[in-house]
Amino acid sequence: MSQVEQARPPRWRTRRPVPPALGLCVAVVYPVASLVFRLRYRHADRIPPTGGVLLVANHVSVLDPLACARLVWDSGRVPHFLAKDTVFAGLAGTILRAAGQIPVSRGSSAASSSVHAAKAALDAGDVVVIYPEGSVTRDPDWWPMQARSGVARLALTTDALVLPVAQWGPQRVHDYHTKRLHLRLRAPVDHLVGEPIDLSEQRARVRAGAPLSGELLREVTDLLMTRVRDQLGELRGERPPAQFHPRPAGRALPGDLPGNAA
Repeated sequence: MSQVEQARPPRWRTRRPVPPALGLCVAVVYPVASLVFRLRYRHADRIPPTGGVLLVANHVSVLDPLACARLVWDSGRVPHFLAKDTVFAGLAGTILRAAGQIPVSRGSSAASSSVHAAKAALDAGDVVVIYPEGSVTRDPDWWPMQARSGVARLALTTDALVLPVAQWGPQRVHDYHTKRLHLRLRAPVDHLVGEPIDLSEQRARVRAGAPLSGELLREVTDLLMTRVRDQLGELRGERPPAQFHPRPAGRALPGDLPGNAA
């Protein structure tokens, strides 16, 4: 065991307190993810035991949150996901909100509330998981498509550690492109947690009064997603494409973050 691993406090301690709603979510998600996925982590110890962390991940399946939630939980932290507000209806929505999950509203006066809530969570020292593509990638080979820039707003306006995460495998169970569910047990799923992304220069520019212009947001968004894309190439043992797959034109996609400058 490395010195870094020895220095980490017990996971049960870094996850406290666990409210009842979160405990219920864990009781459901943990065994389901264990049955459906055979999870394999690379460098999960890069997720620190304390402090605000923004996990930036690629999106290959609607089942991604199940697998990524296990990654964060198994690392001794509690995940807070941004999810479509339609998921927060009824009793399930009440439980998700009480568990600290963050609804994403679109097309309303509350459209920016999700970004503010995510920022507040990061400032409070929580782990926030975001899929900047806003929806499962439309790339036929599952490489990332062009991302929305809400992730850059969060990265530039907080002091949170920003970690790129590549994930590969959930699409084997649910193929979003064909809308088919391939029921199987213990499908292999890999996560690669990258080194923290240094945004000190860009953050200094913002603190000095530079506006959050579309150019700056696009620069940071592409920087983050390039790291994620390159790590995905490492996981897959393939060379990633040089460009991001374009987003479908003329319409929003499910899960798009509001208030973004594309």
